[in-house]
Amino acid sequence: MAQTEGVPKGLWIKCNACREILYHREVSGNLDVCPRCGYHFRISASRRLDLLFDNQRYKKFFSRVRSTDPLAFVDTKPYRDRLKVYNRKFSGSDSVVVAQGEIEKQCAMVAAMEFGFMGGSMGSAVGEKIARAIERCLDKKLPLIIISASGGARMQEGILSLMQMAKISAGLARMRDRHLAYISILTDPTTGGVTASYAMLGDVNIAEPGALIGFAGPRVIEQTIRQKLPEGFQRSEFLLEHGMLDLVVERHELKTTVARCLKYFH
Repeated sequence: MAQTEGVPKGLWIKCNACREILYHREVSGNLDVCPRCGYHFRISASRRLDLLFDNQRYKKFFSRVRSTDPLAFVDTKPYRDRLKVYNRKFSGSDSVVVAQGEIEKQCAMVAAMEFGFMGGSMGSAVGEKIARAIERCLDKKLPLIIISASGGARMQEGILSLMQMAKISAGLARMRDRHLAYISILTDPTTGGVTASYAMLGDVNIAEPGALIGFAGPRVIEQTIRQKLPEGFQRSEFLLEHGMLDLVVERHELKTTVARCLKYFH
C-alpha cells in the first residue's frame, strides 16, 4: 500500500488474514493480535520474552555465542557477509535468545527463536546456545521453555546444522531423566529440522492459533504423494485434532497457561 502524504510511516498495518487495515498502536496494544479476526502476527524474540517474564525482567545468557562460516558457503552472496548484516541488526543474538527470569514467580529458562534472523534457521550457534541452556537447567534444577519460530536447519552450515537436532534432543533426554520440565511453544512458522527434533519433544507441546507447523512444506508433500491435502493441513488446529499437540492457546492466555504447567510439574 502506497504511503499517503502526511501520514506517518508505520501508522497502519494490514492483517494477513482478514485483510483489514488496522491502527498499528491498537494491534500492538492487543499483543500483536488482530482485534478483528484474532490473527496472530509474528513477533520478535525480545517481544516474546517481555510478554512471558514477570515485569519484563530477565537476564540474557550466551550472547557471545555466534555463528561462523565453517564451509565458506556462497550462494548469491557469501554466508559470512550475510552474518555480518544480521549480527548488526540483532546485536549478535543469532536466531535464538536465551534468558532466565520468573513466570508468575516461578524461575525458568527460556530460549526464544528470532524469525527475523535468517528465517529463525537453526545453525551451530543456535544448537550450542540451547545446549548450554539445558546444561544450566540441569545444574540449577530449572524448567526449560523453548519458543520455536523457524524455517528449519540452516543450509549454509550443512550437516553441522543437522547435527544440532541430535545434540539438543540428547540434552532434553537428560532433562527428562532428571524429571525437569520442558515446555515447547510452537509459533508461526515451525518447520523443518526444528519440528523434527526439539519442537515436538516437550512434556507439553503448546501452539499459537493458526501457526504453520510441519516438516516439509505443503507443496512438496502434494507433489510427492500426488494428492490434495486436507483443509487446514499443517496448521496448529489440525495438529491438535490429530494428537500432535496438547494445547492451542491464544497469546493473551499463553503466560497464564505456561505458569499453570510449571506449577503442575513443580
